[in-house]
Amino acid sequence: MGDFRQDLRYSLRMLVASPAFTLTAIAAIALGIGANTAIFTVVNAVLLKPLSYPEPDRMVQFMNTFAQGNSPVGSPVNYNIWKAQTGVFQDVTAYDFGGPGFNLTGAVPEQVHGIHVSEAYFRLFGAPVILGRTFTTQEDSPNGGHVVVISYGFWQRKFGGNPNIVGTSVSLSNESYTIIGVLGKSFFTDPQADIWVPFQIEPNSTNLGHYFLVAGRLKPDVTLAQANAQLKVVADQYRRLHPEDMDTKASFGVQPLRDSIVAGARNSLLILLGAVGFVLLIACANVANLLLVRATGRKREFAIRAAMGAGRARIIRQLLTESIVLSLAGGILGLILGYAGVRALLAVSPAGLPRIGEHGAAVGVDWRVLGFTLGIALLTGILFGLFPAIGASRPDLNSTLKESSSRSGSGFRQNKARSLLVISEVSLALVLLVGAALLIRTFIALREVNPGFDPRNVLTLEMSLTGDQFKKTAGVARVAYDGRQRVNAIPGVEVSAFTCCLPLEGGYGLPFNIIGRAPEAKSPWNGGAGWLSVSPGYFSVFRIPILRGRDFTEQDTGSAPGVVLINETMKKKYWPKGDPVGQQLLIGKGVGPQFAEPARQIIGVVGDIRDGGLNNDPRPLMIVPTAQVPDGMTALNSNIGPMVWLVRTRGDPHPYIAAITDQLRQASGGFPVARVRPMTEVVVQSTARQDFNMLLLTIFGASALILAAIGIYGLMAYSVEQRTQEIGIRMALGADRSRIRSLVVWHGMRLAIVGVVIGIAAAFGLTRFISSFLFGVKTWDPLVFVTVPILLSLIALLAVWMPATHASRLDPQEALRIE
Repeated sequence: MGDFRQDLRYSLRMLVASPAFTLTAIAAIALGIGANTAIFTVVNAVLLKPLSYPEPDRMVQFMNTFAQGNSPVGSPVNYNIWKAQTGVFQDVTAYDFGGPGFNLTGAVPEQVHGIHVSEAYFRLFGAPVILGRTFTTQEDSPNGGHVVVISYGFWQRKFGGNPNIVGTSVSLSNESYTIIGVLGKSFFTDPQADIWVPFQIEPNSTNLGHYFLVAGRLKPDVTLAQANAQLKVVADQYRRLHPEDMDTKASFGVQPLRDSIVAGARNSLLILLGAVGFVLLIACANVANLLLVRATGRKREFAIRAAMGAGRARIIRQLLTESIVLSLAGGILGLILGYAGVRALLAVSPAGLPRIGEHGAAVGVDWRVLGFTLGIALLTGILFGLFPAIGASRPDLNSTLKESSSRSGSGFRQNKARSLLVISEVSLALVLLVGAALLIRTFIALREVNPGFDPRNVLTLEMSLTGDQFKKTAGVARVAYDGRQRVNAIPGVEVSAFTCCLPLEGGYGLPFNIIGRAPEAKSPWNGGAGWLSVSPGYFSVFRIPILRGRDFTEQDTGSAPGVVLINETMKKKYWPKGDPVGQQLLIGKGVGPQFAEPARQIIGVVGDIRDGGLNNDPRPLMIVPTAQVPDGMTALNSNIGPMVWLVRTRGDPHPYIAAITDQLRQASGGFPVARVRPMTEVVVQSTARQDFNMLLLTIFGASALILAAIGIYGLMAYSVEQRTQEIGIRMALGADRSRIRSLVVWHGMRLAIVGVVIGIAAAFGLTRFISSFLFGVKTWDPLVFVTVPILLSLIALLAVWMPATHASRLDPQEALRIE
C-alpha cells in the first residue's frame, strides 16, 4: 500500500511538472471516453435497463409471425384466443398505441394522452394505485360503463391533487366518465399516458382487424420455448377456422417484451457503440504515442533507476500508475462531457428511440454508466500505458549514456511502435469517415426523393372524433364537411381536406378482390394494399396529380354509389396493360363484419406518394371518400387514433393557426386540435432516426480525423526534433531545403498511405454492417471510397507539411551545435 501511495504521489508530481503533455493527453482521453459514455448512456437506457415492471423477465409480447417477419399488432380474435391459453400465460392484456386522442371537453378543451387497456393491464405492468382502484372485469366488458383511471401528473395538473377525486366525473368528448382511481407518480409508460380507459373487447368478437398490442406474463416454470410450442398448436387450429387471416407460413409466437420494445433501435445503437469504440482506440493510440515520446525523453532517468536497483516490474508499475491517473482524469472529464453532450443531442434530435422519455428525460447516469466509464478508463489507461511501460523498463545503461548527448536517441523499436500507432489511427479514422460519408450520402439521397406530394405551405392538425356521435360515418362526414367549409372561407386559405392518415407515417392495409377476376392461388383475395380515407380537396392540398379519371367530389356521399381511387403502383401491379377505371373492387371481405361493404367502382388513378416513409417505395394504395367509409371502420378509427385536418395556405401557414383552430373547434362542437405541425416538419421527422445516426457518425468521424491528424503531426514534429543534427549534416553536405522538406513529407505520407490502404480494405468489410441504414447508395459507393481517402490523405499532408517546412528552415550551424 505504501508503494502504491509513493507511485501515486510521484505520478502526480511528474504530470504536474509537464502541464502541456498532461493537458493534451487528458483532452484526447476525455474525447474518446466522453463519446463512448454518451452512446453508452443511451444504450443503457434503451437496451440494458430492466423493465420497471414486476418480474420483467417473464413478460412477453404476443406476435403474429410471417415468412417475411413478425408483427406485434393483434386483433380482437387473436386477443381472445391468446387470453384463453391459461396453462402457459397469466395477466394477458390488450392495449393500444397511446398518444394524443382523448378530448377533455368543457370550459377549456384540450387533447390528452390516453390508452385503451384491458382489465389485466394494471396487474401485468404493476401499476401502483394511490387512490381508488382499477377496472373490474365487468367494466372491461362491452357496455361496461364509462370509467377512467388517471395518472398522478394529470391528477395534480388538472385537479390540483384533490384527495376526493375518486367518484367525480370528467368530460371526455362531451360524455361523462367516472374517475375510479389514480396511479402513482412512479408509473412510467412510453409514451406517457394521462388517462386509461377500458378496451371493452367483445369476448366473441369476429373482428380480424389488427390495431393493438397484446402482452402477458409466462406462468412460473413455463419457458419461452414451451409457450411458443403451445402457440404453434393454437395457430394450426386458428388457421383452420380463419384461413383468410393466416396462410400456411404464418403462426403465433411470443418474445420477451423488452426485445419487442427495443427491436427497432438495437442494431443502430450497437453499431454506433462499435463506431465510437474506434474513436477511443484512436485516442488511445494518440496518448500511447505521447507516452512513447515522453518515455524516450526519460530513458536516462529509467537507466539510472535501474542501475540503483529498481526492477522492471517496479518501473512498469510506476509508468502504469501515471497512465492510469491520466486515464481516470480523462474519464471523469469524459463522463461530464459525454452526459452533457448526449442530453443536448437528444433534446435536439430524440430520433424516436424507445424508453428514453420525452427529450431523453429517462437517459441518466446510474451504476451501469459509472461502472462502464470507470472500467473503460482503467482499461484505456492499461491499454495505452502498457506498451510504453514495457519498452521503457528495458534500459541499457551504456547505450543510454552514449545516446544522452544526441538527439537521435529514440531507437528503432520506439520509432517503429510510434509509426504503427499512427498507421492504426489513420486506418481507423478512414473506416469511420467512410461510414459517415455513406450516411451523409443517404441523408442527401432522402432529401432528393420525390415524396409524391408538395409539403410546402401545408398545415396539419389532429383531432380525435370520439364519442357515440362519431361511431358512425355520417357524424364524421358532417364534421369533415362543415370544418372544410369554415376553413376554406378564411382569407389566405387555398384549400383544406380531412383524412385518416398523413403521408410518410404509415396507415392501414386491407385485402381486396377484383370483381370478375379469380383470387390468387391459395388465397381468398386478389391481393392486399394500403387503405386511406380522404375528403374532397386532399389531392389539391398536396398537389397530387390525377393521372386518369376523376377526383372525389361533394356528391360522393354515403348514399351515393361506392367509389375508390387507386395509385399508380397498384395500377401497374394489377393492370399492367389494362385500364382499371370502371372496374370494381371488393375491399376487406372476410376480415370482419366491420369492414363489410358492397363493391366499389374505380373512378381514377392518382400519382404515388411515399406513405410508408421516404426510404420505402410506394405500395399499392386504395383511397376511399371519408363519407363512404363503412361504419365499422369509422368506429374502429375512433378508438385507435386521431383524424387529421390539412390546410394549404398562400404563404407561411403559422399566422393562420389561431383562425383555423377556432373554426375547427366550432365545427366539431368544441373539440380541441393537437399536434399542429407544418407538413415540412412531418417530412423532417420521418427521417429522424437516419439523421440521428448520420449526425453521430459524422461527429465520430470528424473526431477521428482530428485525432489522426494530431497523431501524424506529433510523430513528424518529434521526428524532426530528434533528427535535427542529421538534417544539419545533410544540409552541410549540400542537400537543399526542398530536398529536406520532401524527405520529411515522404516519411510521414508513407505511413499515412499505408494506413489509408489498410483502412480501405477494412471499410469494405465493415460497411456491410450499416447496409440496412443506407438509402440510395451502395456500401461500396465509388464516390465515397475515392473521396474519403483523398480527403484523409490531404489532411495527413497538411499535418506533415508543417514539420517538414520547419525542418527545411533549420540553420545548419545551429542544428550541428544542438546536443
